[in-house]
Amino acid sequence: MALTTRAFAALTAGAMLLAPAMWNRFPLLQWDTGGYLARWFEGYLVPSRSVVFGFFLTAGWPLDFWPVVAVQAAATLWVLWLVLRTHHIHLSAFGFVALTAVLSVFTTLPWLVGILLTDIFAGLSVLGLHLLLFRSTHLSLRERLGLIVLVGFSAATHSATLAVDLAVLVAGAAVIIARRDRLPGGRIAGAGAAVLLSVVMVFAADYVLVRRLAWTPGGYGLAFGRLLQDGLVKRHLDRHCPQAGYKLCPYRDELPETADGFLWGQSVFDRLGRFAGLGAEMETIVLRSLAEEPLANLKAALVATGRQLVTVGGGEGVLTSIWHTYGMIEKFTPSVAPAMRAARQQQGEIDFAAMNAVQVPIGLASMALLPVVVLMGRRRRELAGVGTLAAMVIVALVANAAVCAIISGPHPRYGARLAWLASLTVVMVPLRLPLRRPAGAVPAATDTAAAFRIGWGGKTIDV
Repeated sequence: MALTTRAFAALTAGAMLLAPAMWNRFPLLQWDTGGYLARWFEGYLVPSRSVVFGFFLTAGWPLDFWPVVAVQAAATLWVLWLVLRTHHIHLSAFGFVALTAVLSVFTTLPWLVGILLTDIFAGLSVLGLHLLLFRSTHLSLRERLGLIVLVGFSAATHSATLAVDLAVLVAGAAVIIARRDRLPGGRIAGAGAAVLLSVVMVFAADYVLVRRLAWTPGGYGLAFGRLLQDGLVKRHLDRHCPQAGYKLCPYRDELPETADGFLWGQSVFDRLGRFAGLGAEMETIVLRSLAEEPLANLKAALVATGRQLVTVGGGEGVLTSIWHTYGMIEKFTPSVAPAMRAARQQQGEIDFAAMNAVQVPIGLASMALLPVVVLMGRRRRELAGVGTLAAMVIVALVANAAVCAIISGPHPRYGARLAWLASLTVVMVPLRLPLRRPAGAVPAATDTAAAFRIGWGGKTIDV
């Protein structure tokens, strides 16, 4: 394929991934965006807000944050192309654009690309690790190094992403060792280097910000919210108050029913000093509850994980009432505030109901089909690589559901950020299997199916 044709395909596909942001006239914003952006300007650490991603946002500020979503789109296209190429699915320009269009319409992918949030990097890191572990022999040295940097950065943007990547790394390494694949040590080392790089990035960025080695805080505070939502905090306080001397004892009958209501609403949490005032107490309650009621906590964790697996709706937190994010942008990056206020999101013109009516069933169906793809990969040699990818996506989905639900409670956003991986994997099955035609049959040159053929510059096979 000519370079100009490939560039045209990339630009067209990139425009599709950025279509929601371009229609909005400004990158999409979410509840958490302001917390990430404020890190450079406020100069201190806050729970669950990666300094690495905060620096990334700050770098895109002078151009209204458009470089941020442009980089996210470019990284997504690059990883998609590598996944297809290394699985011997070499699409024409039309085919690559068509596949991007399918993913853009039927999955949450373009909404993840066009938002100022860490979620797109969760899926990209899973695909990157899969490539390093199982398809590295099809990659150049430059591509492997690029994937190590991308996965490292991706995992550094959110602790939950790092936890999911660790699960994928362990599962992938176990598969490689069990199958006695070629060069197992080098492939595991490359993927391990990517995960290790993320740890280095977190410590380095936090050191630049606060001049000491530190990890992004927040685990116990979010876990406390999940226990509160499951009723375990109230039971603990009823058992130990007032003897324990908790600050929360006088307020145990007025605690909100949800974690979001407690942590982010107007609750007693604010009156008692938020994380600074209640952090140590919340940690104590979480640890004592786990020790005193292990079975109750296990049951709640399993139920939350199951709920998270089937909670995949897009658009959570993309609202007009994200006052903290608006405040951070107006305070620290006032030059972009006029464009932000003029965006369709801030005018209340975005509604995810119709989108989720289509994308949620497709996402759940794709997830349900993943075990079938794994079995097909075991039975058909040409699908072996796709079957392995399906297995790694299953590991990622389960790990993501467990980590996010147990720590923070089930949220649609956590499921939506990985559901598109299942749809991509399922779509790869027919693309990897050329359609059979009767002997002697020759497709017409104008046949639409003939235009969608395997082949990126080399030999082509009509499909």
